[in-house]
Amino acid sequence: MNLPERRTTRDGLEMTVGTNHLGHFAFNAQVWPAVYRSAAPRVISVSADAARWPIGKLDDLMSEKNYRAMGAYAKSKRANIVYTLELARRTADSHIKALVIHPGSAMTGLQQHSTGALSRIVTSITARLIMGSACGAAWPSLYAATSPLVRSGQFIGPDGRDQTSGTPPSSPDSRGAPTTKPRASVCGRQANSSPESLSRPEP
Repeated sequence: MNLPERRTTRDGLEMTVGTNHLGHFAFNAQVWPAVYRSAAPRVISVSADAARWPIGKLDDLMSEKNYRAMGAYAKSKRANIVYTLELARRTADSHIKALVIHPGSAMTGLQQHSTGALSRIVTSITARLIMGSACGAAWPSLYAATSPLVRSGQFIGPDGRDQTSGTPPSSPDSRGAPTTKPRASVCGRQANSSPESLSRPEP
């Protein structure tokens, strides 16, 4: 989420970063003992392609000097990645896997809250050209949560044009050979099975 104007949480933190990153960080800290006791735990953070944007630099994380809605969003999504990489480093000798994904671009109910005529026009055009479905956007999360081939510290996203939609790229198996990934052409219908045993749920 991102807000058109800068607001703060009850703790005085910029609300976009607080909601998209710091809240999840605090929750993970609370449940960490249970995570560590699990047999094969995975900590999966959901970032976004916006993390790569130049306006997502973390030198003014709370946007105290200058607030831009998408800038705050990009910062929160970059923070997700930084957190995951540091967690992967700190747990490198353990059984925990820290992963971060981005779902690509998808048409969901959020777009209806876009402010301004130009924003609505741009959203309408990009929806037709590059955006995928909300169902398809769930694939990277499912892959990260279930595939036996993922490695701690991986950033997993769709393999479509500019990583805006599609399924996660094929991962090599233990012999270095590429695996067959599931098809993502039809949402809501059983897909071809893959070595990761990922299949689309029945409607």
